[in-house]
Amino acid sequence: MREFKTDVLVIGGGTAGFGAALGAARQGAKVRLIEGTSKIGGVMAFCPGMPWGGGYPTGRSIGGVFGELTDALLTMDPPMAEVRPSTLENFGYEVIYDHEAAVFAMFQMLEDAGVEVHLNTFAGAPVVDGGRITRVECTDRTGAMVIEAGMVIDCSGDGDTSARAGVPYVVGDGRGNMMGVTLSFSMVGADWARVFAKGDPYFEEEAAFGIAQGLLHPDLAQLYLMKGFHPDTVFCNSVHIRGVDGTDPRGLARATQEGRRRCHQLARFLTHHVPGFENARMSELGPTVGVRETRKLEAVQRILASDLRAGAKPADGIAACDNPIDDVMRGNEAMTHDAIVAQGDYYTIPFRAMVPERLKNLLFAGRLVCADPAAFASVRGMPQCMAMGQAAGTAAAMALAEGLAVQALDPARVVSTLAAQGVRGIGGDALARHAPALEPA
Repeated sequence: MREFKTDVLVIGGGTAGFGAALGAARQGAKVRLIEGTSKIGGVMAFCPGMPWGGGYPTGRSIGGVFGELTDALLTMDPPMAEVRPSTLENFGYEVIYDHEAAVFAMFQMLEDAGVEVHLNTFAGAPVVDGGRITRVECTDRTGAMVIEAGMVIDCSGDGDTSARAGVPYVVGDGRGNMMGVTLSFSMVGADWARVFAKGDPYFEEEAAFGIAQGLLHPDLAQLYLMKGFHPDTVFCNSVHIRGVDGTDPRGLARATQEGRRRCHQLARFLTHHVPGFENARMSELGPTVGVRETRKLEAVQRILASDLRAGAKPADGIAACDNPIDDVMRGNEAMTHDAIVAQGDYYTIPFRAMVPERLKNLLFAGRLVCADPAAFASVRGMPQCMAMGQAAGTAAAMALAEGLAVQALDPARVVSTLAAQGVRGIGGDALARHAPALEPA
């Protein structure tokens, strides 16, 4: 069996894992990142064209790794990203971008930081000794291997490794209901002027007609159609399949094929019944469904929606956010985009929501964060996942260098280190002091 050693092992190469690997490597740690697919980016790879929403609370960037990646795309020649107001209610500003340019930039940033990336690699059983994960058994196409690590950061989304290591968790809303999974695609060659002439981002009148005529699935009562990054490209984030357990590979395979059926059905409907799509065609159909929610790991602190609604900015806040409660078909057909804070306000995500109570060398980030159902529906945006990952990676490297358990690390030092890295609005600070606003706050 092949054996590797590393200071920090990051499991999962989505936006959280990307942030975690960079955060740890830039603190001087040797980092290995394992990712089960062939691309970095997580939902970016599964849903090409998905906007980065939530990166501009009160119209100002959260900075850090998210800000760095966005700036890298904005300054390409020609620019490969744009910051725009979302057409969906309560979502504020979002970043739209060229998918392949973003993936390239992320790989380059990891390479520049010295991160060893293992693609098409799956984490297996962890070995726990003395309250620490000492190594993790992994598999790639050449067979089994073991990675020995000083610190482990679980950014896998489903938390298989952490669960096997004994970390308690809650599935979905605590009653087993999880948000719907999504398969997205783009339509290229659409006439923007005609497609968006009505100004309804949900195309509810057209959707009602399609459902009444048996041309669309009944769950497509709202069609989430948004201008893509490239001219006359429309991103279709409409096909949500509910009742799917995202930890079940066979269930995901069935959901993906069902999603393909609904996507092709929707594409046909658009070209035949929605003005502006007559000459358009489907492109960038996701390779598999994107999963919003499975396990949420138990941590030292649980994020409560009641605190977020009050605009809580705790001393250990490591990421700013004003995302609405974006709940997608959790147990039924209902979908919400309800604002969670007042206009011009934001809350911060506490570091302690990523720290387990017992394992001394484990942190987690992204959609594994410990939160109640309504809070989770707000904190789960990709920019916040990058920021959570950056915080976890920075903290892991600090704890390892000082020989500390993650529970003994002073959160104030983590916050001050992140602030020095350009992360804005954290630790009770104000975004206004650190970044120009895109609009008056």
